Amino acid sequence: MSANESVASPSGRHDVLIIGGGAGGIALAASLHKRRTELDIAIIDPADHHDYQPGQTMVGGGVFQASQIRRPMRDVMPEFVHWYPQAAEAIDPEARRVTLDDGRALDYRALVVAPGLVLDWGAIEGLEATLGENGVTSNYRYDLAPYTWSLVESLSSGRALFTQPPMPIKCAGAPQKAMYLACDAWRRRGVLDNIDVSFHNAGGALFGVADYVPALQEYVSRYGIDLCFQQTLKAVDGPSRKAVFRVQGEAGEEDVEVAFDMLHVVPPQRAPELVSRSVLANDAGWLDLDDSTLQHRHYPSVFGLGDVSGTANAKTAAAVRKQAPVVAENLLAWLDDRPLAAAYLGYGACPLTVERGRVVLAEFGYGGQLQPTLPTWLIEGTRATRLGWTLKAHVMPRLYWDAMLKGREWLVEPASR
Repeated sequence: MSANESVASPSGRHDVLIIGGGAGGIALAASLHKRRTELDIAIIDPADHHDYQPGQTMVGGGVFQASQIRRPMRDVMPEFVHWYPQAAEAIDPEARRVTLDDGRALDYRALVVAPGLVLDWGAIEGLEATLGENGVTSNYRYDLAPYTWSLVESLSSGRALFTQPPMPIKCAGAPQKAMYLACDAWRRRGVLDNIDVSFHNAGGALFGVADYVPALQEYVSRYGIDLCFQQTLKAVDGPSRKAVFRVQGEAGEEDVEVAFDMLHVVPPQRAPELVSRSVLANDAGWLDLDDSTLQHRHYPSVFGLGDVSGTANAKTAAAVRKQAPVVAENLLAWLDDRPLAAAYLGYGACPLTVERGRVVLAEFGYGGQLQPTLPTWLIEGTRATRLGWTLKAHVMPRLYWDAMLKGREWLVEPASR
């Protein structure tokens, strides 16, 4: 029975029920099936397409076409799973039951929560009304990434603003990746000196892991970027091309209006209400998981991975690639009443595209501890390298589609507890 031919199990009960058919849900299903082919696995996801989200920065930088990073969900969904193309409406971990938005109830032995996160565009006043026009764009939306590149190509002078909201966000390096690729394109065209570029970051540092800051700061200086820390985008007036930032200074907060010709926005981000309003959430609304085992802290039949997790790792596809084998090992151990032996050490990777042809390959875990995959004699992750670009532009997309989503776990063996 293939996922394309059938969308439901006649019984409405599964060994493993997975909420979310993104990177986390499909990678985990593949990892589970690789270990135990007889397992009855179901995925709940209403999407009709699946995006390689790390590629959106490359679309916005004119490197990829949007069509390269999107595939029909039916082509990506594993044939061995039961696919419910509905949304999950509610989770009852006591009864081990998930209710769909069409009213059906599905029971499970183990549940995996991986619905991703919510991009909260509406949290910034006036933003939704002007996205995709008036010079306002975002690589965080598939349909807007091409507009980012069109703005970069057309801008020859003026002011370009790039924003980063408060943490946590998915791929914390993506806000500045968009900026560096834009600056490099302007430099190559010989117009960078005519463009005033500023980075408005709600945080107080260029990057959360200090080891990578010197390499990034070198490019900030090379491109003449004005760093504006403790500034949070609060409102956008598209027709007037003005942005309002809440600035935290020594004397307190004040709102500052800044004119722009191009504005690249990264919206605030939060957990889906399915999780944030449930008993599965921590105090901040994210899925309350054990940092090491990725099992829920209070409901042992529940596991999770991906952007919805309340763990302290970077929210990246690379993190999911490391998390999936850990959840697979520990979920099966729990079903077998064995100790949970696999450990996740917080790995995440952020290939920072500082120019077309060079990448700072940031790889780190909990507490900012560096966790390079390849030896430093081959690639030094704290420096901008051509090999890093090769990995980002050519290797990682194929690794995603042909390995990670297929259960091929290259260089991601779980650590031991």
